[in-house]
Amino acid sequence: MRWDGQKLGTDDAAALPGLTLAGLQRSVRTPEFAGVTFHEVACKSALNKVPEASQMPFRWTVNPTRGCLHACGYCYARSTHEYLDLDAGRDFETQIVVKTNVVEVLRAELSRRSWTREHVALGTNTDPYQRVEGRYRFMPGIIEALAQSGTPLSILTKGTLLRRDLPLLAEVSRTVPVGIGVSLAIGDETLQQAVEPGTPTPRARLDLIRAIRAAGLPCGVMVAPVLPWLTDDREQLDSLLRDLADAGATGVTVLPLHLRGPVKPLFFAWLAEHAPALVTRYQDLYAKGAYAPREYAAWLDERVRPLLARHGFGGRGGGHRMPGEGSYPTGSIADGGLPVHEPTVAAAQPALF
Repeated sequence: MRWDGQKLGTDDAAALPGLTLAGLQRSVRTPEFAGVTFHEVACKSALNKVPEASQMPFRWTVNPTRGCLHACGYCYARSTHEYLDLDAGRDFETQIVVKTNVVEVLRAELSRRSWTREHVALGTNTDPYQRVEGRYRFMPGIIEALAQSGTPLSILTKGTLLRRDLPLLAEVSRTVPVGIGVSLAIGDETLQQAVEPGTPTPRARLDLIRAIRAAGLPCGVMVAPVLPWLTDDREQLDSLLRDLADAGATGVTVLPLHLRGPVKPLFFAWLAEHAPALVTRYQDLYAKGAYAPREYAAWLDERVRPLLARHGFGGRGGGHRMPGEGSYPTGSIADGGLPVHEPTVAAAQPALF
């Protein structure tokens, strides 16, 4: 590989002191990803089982990478980097763990007699179509492996790189259920680029939704997270929902911001730089925990419901309702999941962005 000469030795100042990752093969850099280190590991398992107590509409996930170049300031998955003895801030955005053998291991796991072809979700921890996918190209192999085994699959992403795989997804959808979700919560590009600096623009994601629908595939949209006093204005929400309807979204779920663990001080630091007048209000709103108070969720629900109905999402907006876990919009979860319910504003974000 072209990166062979860029392997980081233990004496390299760029290597992280004391970094111990199971199955670590090498740590590499490339000029295409300035300031980013990819830690290539050989994984022992590709399928991750969701805890039995979870009310998610799937029991299995696949995450080909850990850490995310999207660098969203509010991302709940930041805290999972601490399990690797990396920090939830800059390390999450620049120290990316890559499971180089994920496709081969997944094929082996799906071929076992014990595999019962339960629904598998992608995008539950970090985005499978972040820019690193353009380099490693895991997703075509993952999609093919799941489809060939008869396993329903769902994908949630902010990454427009998904367009590359639309012909493949359209093809496999003839034999297995496929759900696709796009996360788009901020219509204002200036704000979006400030809080989600590594993500495609709102316009690019709207074009992605159109392309997904043109390919004959469903596309539910997560308007998540709604940022109090930044993106919860009625006119902002109305404009975004109108754009989503025009793009052909099959469903919409609106979810307020939650700030779990180390993400809270990180996001407060972002506020101090970009919207200092809101710091005290956020501290008060999130004083009792990670989630916005139910009063705020109820207020947002009251604001959003008539807007959902106005733009045609009244009967097809919400998807899988799970108290404490959030909702999934119609189209984002492969058929055969939990029963569909009416649209709602959930009190919490799901474990998918």
